[in-house]
Amino acid sequence: MTLILNGDSCKKQLMHHFDHLSDEDLAQKSLEDVAFFEELMRRYEQKLMRYILRISHFCPQTAEEILQDVFLKVWKNINNFDASVKFSSWIYRITHNETISLFRKFRARGEDQKMNLDEELFLPSKVDFIQDLDQEFSAQKIHQILDLMKSKYREVLVLKFLEEKSYEEISDILQKPDGTVATLINRAKEQFRELASRHNISFS
Repeated sequence: MTLILNGDSCKKQLMHHFDHLSDEDLAQKSLEDVAFFEELMRRYEQKLMRYILRISHFCPQTAEEILQDVFLKVWKNINNFDASVKFSSWIYRITHNETISLFRKFRARGEDQKMNLDEELFLPSKVDFIQDLDQEFSAQKIHQILDLMKSKYREVLVLKFLEEKSYEEISDILQKPDGTVATLINRAKEQFRELASRHNISFS
């Protein structure tokens, strides 16, 4: 990250406390010392970068710009964070909105950006409905299928199976009712299977 925030006053003294603090605690304490916010950035930088790349066609450079905008927006609104909500849901929702907003702007202008694919980003961890894909095709084919899917389906699959978010978290991130999220996931699975079939990827 190139985003720089001043405030090393007590950073070293606080380092050993960070591991014992939740994201929600760090968010609240960020109002007292920027070092706590820097720890939040450290925790979420790679996760959010991966998420941006997974749900968009942006190159890493554009994704990096989105990420900086996300952290700036989070910093500006940290005093409005509701501690009764999971911080991860809150920051993922901001990231989702920033990414989709820019994606729509590029699409409206007719610009087609393609990211340079790092296939390891798309290797599934606990993806029950694509566990049986041939390993030699997994990364390449999963990316190709996700890339062909409607954005609303791609987003929920990424959140549920690659980011391993709960239904409640996805509901918070996408601002949709739990029932709608469940329906989207089921339909997304169906579309994934249909596209996999077209690309001759078989399920056992």
